[in-house]
Amino acid sequence: MHIPSSRITINDIARLSGVSKKTISRVINQSPLVSEETRSKVEAIIAETGFVPNAQARALARGRNSLIALVHDGSDRGILEAVESGMLRGMEGSEFSLVLRPVEGDPVARLRSFIDQHRPTGIVLLPPLSESEELTLLCDETETRCVRLGRVRGEHGLACDDRTAMSELVAWLIRLGHTRIGLVSGPETSLTAQQRELGYLDAMADHDLDRGPALIAAGENSFESGMEAGRLLLEVSPRPTAIVACNDEMAAGVIQAAQRSGLMVPDAISVVGFDDTPLAARIWPALTSMHIPWAAMAQEAVSRIRGQAMAADDAPALKADLVIRNSVLPLENQSGAT
Repeated sequence: MHIPSSRITINDIARLSGVSKKTISRVINQSPLVSEETRSKVEAIIAETGFVPNAQARALARGRNSLIALVHDGSDRGILEAVESGMLRGMEGSEFSLVLRPVEGDPVARLRSFIDQHRPTGIVLLPPLSESEELTLLCDETETRCVRLGRVRGEHGLACDDRTAMSELVAWLIRLGHTRIGLVSGPETSLTAQQRELGYLDAMADHDLDRGPALIAAGENSFESGMEAGRLLLEVSPRPTAIVACNDEMAAGVIQAAQRSGLMVPDAISVVGFDDTPLAARIWPALTSMHIPWAAMAQEAVSRIRGQAMAADDAPALKADLVIRNSVLPLENQSGAT
């Protein structure tokens, strides 16, 4: 007997497929515990009948709400924006919704409270929270799927090779004639910032260039800390002809510090950022920056949480690429450099 698609239930799909309701649920929830033959058979019947699984019912069966939370501390708004965009792309066509969840003060207590109240299917952790083993253990304890973005200890994060990317960026500046290159480093506790600083030191050492402490000013990933670090580097004598910041927010701060000192970028000094967040194309001069594929990483994170992790050959390439804009000139074209 023909059953209208609006009235078809999971019991009907199980009967037509000749398998249990539990197997149908596993197919719908993309469980890896189902053979490809069974999955193909069930999916064909679902397509033929027009059965649409109820999102609330699926959530109830999982014991979870159809939510994926992007958990952050608000320290890098540019990365947050790029990751949010990538996660939304990864959720297209699914029943999942994105929740932005800042956790400050006591991150473990706040995340525990959020998980207890909202029962999300998964959590995506942004740096520097992704470096916290306590937060990862909390997700394990509450059986909440968790994907960590950025450099973490071990092999459990989605990340680029930041050290090599920074080394390549600095080597590019050297090929443009810059030999006096300053660095605005990130928070000293951040693994990502440590890798980027090591990349800077590698390139400077490879070319036997000055890499003393006077050429490295500490920042905290914020615009304000970039301004202060830029001010300090511009007071060094002889002054750097180029400054690299470990993220775009701080690079924007360096540009502001240079302009306040009467130095135009890039005519008098070149400035380069890192991450290539949306900010890089919005400021003037538009910022040359090392592109880190945060959006692609975020999309892959959602796929992993949904149980659709791509095969190695199909997964997005997490490779850094230099995006050249208007904030750098070859040394020979700069004026006022000393």
